[in-house]
Amino acid sequence: MAAKATRLRCICSIPAAVSSRSFVPHNVRPFATAAPEASATEAAPSRRRPTSFQDRLNTGPSFSEFVSTPPITLSPDEALELRTALVGPAGKQKEITRLPSWLKTPIPNNDNYKKIKSDLRGLNLHTVCEEARCPNISDCWGGSDKSAATATIMLMGDTCTRGCRFCSVKTSRAPPPLDPHEPEHTAEALSRWGLGYVVLTSVDRDDLADGGASHFAETIMKIKQKAPTMLVEALTGDYAGDLEMVAKVAASGLDVYAHNVETVEDLTPMVRDRRAGFRQSLRVLKKAKEVRPELITKTSIMLGLGETEEQLWEALRELREADVDVVTFGQYMRPTKRHMKVHEYVTPAIFEMWRQRALNMGFLYCASGPLVRSSYKAGEAFIENVLKKRAGGSQTARPNSAVLDAKHIAA
Repeated sequence: MAAKATRLRCICSIPAAVSSRSFVPHNVRPFATAAPEASATEAAPSRRRPTSFQDRLNTGPSFSEFVSTPPITLSPDEALELRTALVGPAGKQKEITRLPSWLKTPIPNNDNYKKIKSDLRGLNLHTVCEEARCPNISDCWGGSDKSAATATIMLMGDTCTRGCRFCSVKTSRAPPPLDPHEPEHTAEALSRWGLGYVVLTSVDRDDLADGGASHFAETIMKIKQKAPTMLVEALTGDYAGDLEMVAKVAASGLDVYAHNVETVEDLTPMVRDRRAGFRQSLRVLKKAKEVRPELITKTSIMLGLGETEEQLWEALRELREADVDVVTFGQYMRPTKRHMKVHEYVTPAIFEMWRQRALNMGFLYCASGPLVRSSYKAGEAFIENVLKKRAGGSQTARPNSAVLDAKHIAA
């Protein structure tokens, strides 16, 4: 009798009845079937609790009530009242004065502004508009067209050898050497932009023998060579009182010679660098006028530094005696916490009062306002018209040579 065969079965094997069916994971829905219904035991997602802000918003006035509310009419004194605020952590808060509404300006963002900024970076040029954080940059760089835009190019680098307490330009006793290609690059950039009026300024370079006067004069000559019809204003330093250097710049072919006294004489030691002086600035402006009597001379005074009315009267009388043609008044605005504090925010009405007073004293033009700066666009537009009228009455044409003599500028 044959031996009975032993049947062995693997305990890990899957029964035939089970293996014959396709294995489908429990969390995957087969095709052509309905979605499983949610179990009654599954909890519904909890709703986020409303915030306190939403509660206050819902209990407040409706949108229709908000837009239908008549505007509140403020008196002139209330509209010009300065607001204060407490800043800082609890226990260490301090009171600050908020910037008045008449000193707030829009953020620059237009095609002319972007074009000018791009060209400046490409040619490694600097502007006082950026270095001194001028609030009018959107207005001056963003004219309706290029010929209406103005820019203030800062020559001889972005580092000054002086340290005035109101200025945010970088300072150093030994700035980098001058760029010999800067006059050519500046002239090329300005001719490319097609501006009608340009202001050239510079940092003080007491480390140079001539204070940078030759570099300044060469730049003006290059500009006139490439764009003879462009009007050029030079906002210069005092060249440490060297009047020969002042004469060199004045005779280089520029149209407006500007030098700022910045403040009244009594406050000059506290505001400006110790190497600058009110009397020294007056001598600079007077010398420029002596070299070319037909030249327009210009200066600027900041208000809000603690000056008195009598001090301002005296400063204006001194400027008229020096035969200065144009004066501007603007609000001092503290660039950083390292600079001197604002003593007072002067109201627009006070600026208008000093504008009228300056005109009554015989100044050719006065630009006065909280946002007015020494190279302010509105003042340049007026001066441009004056220069064009003078040039229109002259029978002498502008020369095309690189060296321009003062006699070719119409009186």
